[in-house]
Amino acid sequence: MSNPKVILITGASSGIGEATARTLAANGHTVVLGARRTERLEKIAAEIRAKGDVAEFRKLDVADRADVVAFANFAKEKFGRIDVIFNNAGVMPVSPMNALKTDEWDRIIDINIKGVLNGIAAVLPIMEAQGSGHIISTASTGAHAVGGQFGVYCASKYAVRAIMEGLRQETTQIRVTTISPGVTESELGHDITVKDTAAAVGQLRSIALETNAVANAFTRPRSRRMWM
Repeated sequence: MSNPKVILITGASSGIGEATARTLAANGHTVVLGARRTERLEKIAAEIRAKGDVAEFRKLDVADRADVVAFANFAKEKFGRIDVIFNNAGVMPVSPMNALKTDEWDRIIDINIKGVLNGIAAVLPIMEAQGSGHIISTASTGAHAVGGQFGVYCASKYAVRAIMEGLRQETTQIRVTTISPGVTESELGHDITVKDTAAAVGQLRSIALETNAVANAFTRPRSRRMWM
């Protein structure tokens, strides 16, 4: 491969993060996986390595700024550079506003918004020193339209979209990309605590995208290069 990348992926223990890690590793890139469930990360990394590809992992809580910095430093020390970060970690415990799930609102803000900011803050100085890099974040179709019971979640994804657009306009050295998948097969929403809302989200899963449909968008057709 002529242009392999060192790629950090948050939320890599399942769903889009896991599928993207496997796809990019199979295409010759080095992947560094971060998530809270280390047993899942260890299994995914082992399966990637068994195919002769390169993967490392580290336990990661994206809501903890120091932990995200340590994750980035781990990758930098191991491989000498960071080419890409994919800020993919997210949660979706959606509920009606009058359910007053304020702890869940805080969790959405901490992971979906602060997690992206923490990822940017951890890699931006490294990429600026390199003179290159690519920051990618997962927003959602919910970053473009709001549905009932999804207000706080959609607000978090609108925030991701705004943060990334602001960053894009500030830099000429670093590429900035936001992806907005629709409903995708994943564990997102498994922590919904309102029964009727959980049932409605379950119905949406019947038309969900496969995770590989998103992961494959990271590579060019008939090519081993990332689309960056």
